[in-house]
Amino acid sequence: MIRCLASEAGRDWSIYHGDCVEVLKQLPDDSLDMAVYSPPFANLYTYSDTPRDMGNCNDDEQFYTHYRHLVVELLRTLRPGRLAAVHCSDLPSFKYKHGEVGLRDFSGELIRIHCESGFVYHSRITVWKCPVTEMQRTKALGLLYKQIKKDSTRSRVGMPDYVLIFRKGCEAAVVPVEQRPAAFPVEQWQEWASPVWMDIDQTDVLNVRRAREPDDERHMCPLQLGLIERLITLYSNPGEVVLSPFTGVGSEGVGALRLDRKFIGVELKESYFTRAAINLAREEGAEQIKLFG
Repeated sequence: MIRCLASEAGRDWSIYHGDCVEVLKQLPDDSLDMAVYSPPFANLYTYSDTPRDMGNCNDDEQFYTHYRHLVVELLRTLRPGRLAAVHCSDLPSFKYKHGEVGLRDFSGELIRIHCESGFVYHSRITVWKCPVTEMQRTKALGLLYKQIKKDSTRSRVGMPDYVLIFRKGCEAAVVPVEQRPAAFPVEQWQEWASPVWMDIDQTDVLNVRRAREPDDERHMCPLQLGLIERLITLYSNPGEVVLSPFTGVGSEGVGALRLDRKFIGVELKESYFTRAAINLAREEGAEQIKLFG
């Protein structure tokens, strides 16, 4: 029995309302086949006022200290030879907060923490994003056309997303993930083997409006379902267990269920946890779900 604030479950999924580190500490060693998730981007956005919220931190170093505890538990609970896929991006620096306008190497720090904790850095996937959409959403000075006319040394290219892949190393034999040519032709592999995935639809996400609360910050963007499903297809077998320690509204779980995997998720914010339970139950075909019962 997992100790947490609340839990919900279906036939092939279980999600827990609570601190992901505290929940993972209760899972057995070598019990998860894959992890896929998007962590808080340090303190760029704050999702709640609880001190257990990794995004509710004073600075980057405080976030990294908290995140390191998760990585240790993630290494322990993953099966030998299996992978964690971590979505991230570079982080903007602001003059009022950091002294200068620029970017911070968030992906590099995540790589350092995972490797220091015992993971093997396996690969990096760059996910293309439209710079025009970014400009319209953020109004970033470096992307504005008027800036290139004024002083192009202040202009910058758009910011892609990254998926960092980490492997739990081992000396023993591992359970392989085998792809059959009939379902995974060579042409598909040639496309997916590209270091830059150009074809991820940025709008292919779960609806998050019903999970918002009045005091939420404007940012809540779940991972694209196409990206999640591609990663799960590549790095796990049907019937295996996929984890997301930052479940949000359940995107990784929906992707796992669509591909006949099992799912374990953890979410700290109650409104997101509630919406995730509804989304997972609907994906599994349940007509009704009794929450917090």
